[in-house]
Amino acid sequence: MVNEEKFIKILKSKGLKITNQRLLVLEVLAGANGKHYSTEEIYDLVKLTYPEIGLATVYRTIQLLLDLEIIDKINFDDGFVRYELSEQLEEQSKHQHHHLICKKCGQVFSFKEDLLDLLEEKIKKEMGFQISNHEVKFYGYCKSCQDKNGGVFVEER
Repeated sequence: MVNEEKFIKILKSKGLKITNQRLLVLEVLAGANGKHYSTEEIYDLVKLTYPEIGLATVYRTIQLLLDLEIIDKINFDDGFVRYELSEQLEEQSKHQHHHLICKKCGQVFSFKEDLLDLLEEKIKKEMGFQISNHEVKFYGYCKSCQDKNGGVFVEER
């Protein structure tokens, strides 16, 4: 769960005001339960609680949260930019989690296990390159779509 006190502390440390708009955007992202919202979706959800908020305010708030590394920007190659909370607000982790994207229904699943530590060590040892983060997206077919299609998918080329 998101630590709202930590969020407030980060804003204060940057000399920024604690506003209802900023807290509501954070609350929407904190309650996403694995969903990845676009700016417009965040706006629609915040507007339910705070009807007078403007879309421009949500855009500015999202940019601020990105700049502070409180949220992460994600592109699932569907034409939309989406956002999720950074691991910074929860328990600190080395990297972002990975995403599994169903090519049939478009559903996105988060996968928290990081299996690339050995590869990163090899890259550091052989190339002298220190990896600070990575993003992995796996494309395939979710269980539900497999079940509906008898588990058979022919890849188009």
